[in-house]
Amino acid sequence: MNENIEVTHFLKDLNHPFYDEIELLRKFILNVDQNLTENIKWNGPNYCYHDEDRITMRVQPPKKQVQLIFHRGAKKQTNPENKLIPHKSKLLLWKENDRAIITFKSMLDIENGKAELAEIITEWISATK
Repeated sequence: MNENIEVTHFLKDLNHPFYDEIELLRKFILNVDQNLTENIKWNGPNYCYHDEDRITMRVQPPKKQVQLIFHRGAKKQTNPENKLIPHKSKLLLWKENDRAIITFKSMLDIENGKAELAEIITEWISATK
């Protein structure tokens, strides 16, 4: 697993009320694709595929939820005509055809969404290579 020690220290120092859920998601995301690496972006854990940002965890401001932002990196790109992945998940809230958000409000939400989240992560990484 590619856990980044800086992210670990950052989260411990943050003293987030959703710490256990964030840690579960960190481990889960990194286990879905062994090519993902972790760093900090936008004051939260960020996941890169070959040094390109793909999934950022929104943990600020600290509250009882965590969001995963699926994107194609920091540079503005032409928005695709259709949604980047065909996944018809109710978890995904599409902001643009190349940007979507998943919000988890409990440990149960995360546990119940793991299978679908793994599919989404795999599809997202494949579509953004």
